[in-house]
Amino acid sequence: MISIYSKLALLFVSLFILGTTSAFAGNAVTITTPPEGAMVTNPVKVCLATEGVAVEPAKKGVNNGKGHHHIIVDVDLPKDLSKPVGKDANHIHMGDGSTCKEIKLSAGKHIIRALFAKGNHVPYNPALTATVTINVK
Repeated sequence: MISIYSKLALLFVSLFILGTTSAFAGNAVTITTPPEGAMVTNPVKVCLATEGVAVEPAKKGVNNGKGHHHIIVDVDLPKDLSKPVGKDANHIHMGDGSTCKEIKLSAGKHIIRALFAKGNHVPYNPALTATVTINVK
């Protein structure tokens, strides 16, 4: 027969596991500006927000639940989320801890993705990401 102490221990372990799982489930990144489908002019102001994680400069290192934004333009998210986000014209790092950035884009349709990563530029897995499609005049 299982003692009351064993049942309580099992209950506490179960609650701990459920509690830590739900803490990570509420994490999100959103693109607050520009809105989906917007017609915009240059420079395009892109603003990002987080829920459940905190924004900090990359120089603060890898800290659980913290990191910084990347803006990815007109390309897919990295396939391998265990490696740092690349840095080129399509992968814009916001390692200074900022939440808004002005970027110049050619006229036409563009896909803007936000990707949240740790201080070493390695994205969280599962990815904390958001996407909008805009048109630049």
